[in-house]
Amino acid sequence: MVAGLGRLIFRYRSELAPLALAAILDLTALWLHSSQPEGWGWVLAVTAATAAVTALRGAPWGIVRSEERVYVTIVTTVAGTWLAAATALGPGQKPLQPLLLVAMVAGAIPWWSHRRRRARVRVDRTIQAWPDLAEQIGLAGSRVLSAVVDVWGWRARIALRAGQTVADAVAQVRAIESGLGTRPGAVRVEPDPAHAGRFVMRVLAEDPHANAVPWRGPTAQSVADPIRLGVFEDATHVAVPMLRRHVLVGGIAGAGKSGILNVIIGNLVACPDVVLWGIDLKGGMELGPWAPCLARLATTPAEAETMLRDAVRVLEARARAMAESSSRLWIPTERTPALVIVVDEYAELAEQSPAAVEYADSIARRGRALAETLLAATQRPTQQAMGKGAIRSQMDVRLCLRVRERRDTDLILGQGMVAAGWHAHDLDAPGKFLVSAEGFNHPRRARAYLVTDDDVQATVERYTHDRPALDRLSADALAEELYDDVIVDEADPEKVLWAALDEAPEHGLSVPDLMRMTGMRRTWIYDRLQAHATQVRRGRWRMPQEESDG
Repeated sequence: MVAGLGRLIFRYRSELAPLALAAILDLTALWLHSSQPEGWGWVLAVTAATAAVTALRGAPWGIVRSEERVYVTIVTTVAGTWLAAATALGPGQKPLQPLLLVAMVAGAIPWWSHRRRRARVRVDRTIQAWPDLAEQIGLAGSRVLSAVVDVWGWRARIALRAGQTVADAVAQVRAIESGLGTRPGAVRVEPDPAHAGRFVMRVLAEDPHANAVPWRGPTAQSVADPIRLGVFEDATHVAVPMLRRHVLVGGIAGAGKSGILNVIIGNLVACPDVVLWGIDLKGGMELGPWAPCLARLATTPAEAETMLRDAVRVLEARARAMAESSSRLWIPTERTPALVIVVDEYAELAEQSPAAVEYADSIARRGRALAETLLAATQRPTQQAMGKGAIRSQMDVRLCLRVRERRDTDLILGQGMVAAGWHAHDLDAPGKFLVSAEGFNHPRRARAYLVTDDDVQATVERYTHDRPALDRLSADALAEELYDDVIVDEADPEKVLWAALDEAPEHGLSVPDLMRMTGMRRTWIYDRLQAHATQVRRGRWRMPQEESDG
């Protein structure tokens, strides 16, 4: 009977905590009153100090939630005040015992209803029941090593039986959810980086990503800085390096591809060592708001083909220069910026302009060392949709949003990822995604920051005047084919200027281009541009169409 009673008390020790605290206070008061009744002042002093520290910082108890600090502060103050009075007067003095009973009940109600305490109880009971549960779900012989309750639920480190692997646990996620009685999609299984025979199981009582996470503005100051795309379920940042890495963003319509593109572009426009080009075959609907910060924007297949051909010419010019200088990497700076080409709905480009895809394939294969990067977004990156080239295999940063079919996860992230636990078909809200890249080898769910139209407008207004131009080597590579046709009279720079503007491409010529062609100063160029030419987009000029046609 004693042993049974002891087991019962231990099992419900959390529920009995308020009663245990009241009993401890009563016994302590009895001892202090009989031995040191004059010590009530010290009791009050210690109570006040403890309550003040808890209220201000939650230390040294590690209490971070404000409501928990308030609860502990009130309990400490009431318990200490009652103990001081009982020390001075004796615990039997009326009405101290009724007051203690009322205080115990009042403190027990929030304690019993607090979800973290309830979660701790559930965890304890799960640990005790795990051997039987493991038999039922196909992980017989596994055992729980430790468990911790956090804000959103709890997590446990589990040791597998010899011969079992993390893949066995991943395959049983649905069975684990059934055995634990959780909602569907609440269990996460991740390998333990310290031991191949262990895994970390995370059980979410609430969805940390139920609400959108607002974007706080760009954090990158250089293209070499990792870009923060969003947050994982444990509130850590998803920081992905972009330099020398081609990026593939995939997911069904409405999954949030444009949102992730906005986060990436919003960070890159803040970097003074990167030039951005954009291709948007939906008439500029997605990338148009960023146009003032884009050096070039193509909205038709012909413009996209011209842009990607020019990117290849830049790539080849940089390659020749690096070969002559025995350099192996193009180092982005404000004077020698990286070039990032953003392609929205890449499948449309592959369908409408096969020649453009050939240029993109060349950039994907050769662009890393030369700081030319492709950022492509599409719904289903099949081999046909990606242009039947090797471009998909060159994408080493993969961002997968919600997909309709399980096999689409393998299309975006790589073959075998579904079997390894990357379940993008379970993502249930726009902006939720999985990331596969260097340093991101396990399926951890994340949610991208929400970038509003106001955020885009504010970012464009802030950085549009600070965007860099291409380096001189790259700009010369784009302008060199104009020289033979444009320079009609080397003795008359004004004729050279008008001829160049007449023959300028649709995206126009930059002032540095015109300075090199004419040999004249910037102010001389600007005086004539302001009087006769049209600025087709920021920093790029050509003759008005009607004058050019005439």
